[in-house]
Amino acid sequence: MAETKIDPSVLELNDRVVSINRVAKVVKGGRRFSFTALVVVGDGRGHVGVGLGKAHEVPEAIRKAVEHAKKDLIFVPLKDTTIQCEITGHFGAGRVFLKPAVPGTGVIAGGAVRPVLEAAGVQDILTKTLGSNNPHNVLKATIDALRQLKRLQDLHAARRRGDGNTVMVEEAAGARAEA
Repeated sequence: MAETKIDPSVLELNDRVVSINRVAKVVKGGRRFSFTALVVVGDGRGHVGVGLGKAHEVPEAIRKAVEHAKKDLIFVPLKDTTIQCEITGHFGAGRVFLKPAVPGTGVIAGGAVRPVLEAAGVQDILTKTLGSNNPHNVLKATIDALRQLKRLQDLHAARRRGDGNTVMVEEAAGARAEA
């Protein structure tokens, strides 16, 4: 069950640079330097995307990262100013635990988790980064958790409808005893 593509041209997206890394390639004449940029884009109303760009100059790497992030936008189902339930996202050695919070708590997050949640429009949440604190893994683990929230919402909606499609939706959602 593929996710529907979100058209970035109809959204007012803001981008935020998470990290810039200088990479050196050793060649015969010395070292060649290039840059990688990790960028988060979002509209603050539930749409968020993450992109990685590589180039010989920093502005070009950021531009490429923004383009990649706009191609991979996802929709995050929000419940008022927070998320619906506790969830853990995984990517590589990085794990991110997200927990809903009462209004007024704020975004209690560090590292690369904060920009993703702020870009998505989450205002009250508690988070914990477990395992790796590498920005690449943490960003992708956070996006994984937000994707799981969307799948769980679809699963619960199908169960409420009482369709015969519930079994198919559960398989597509990868229903696990995670939440």
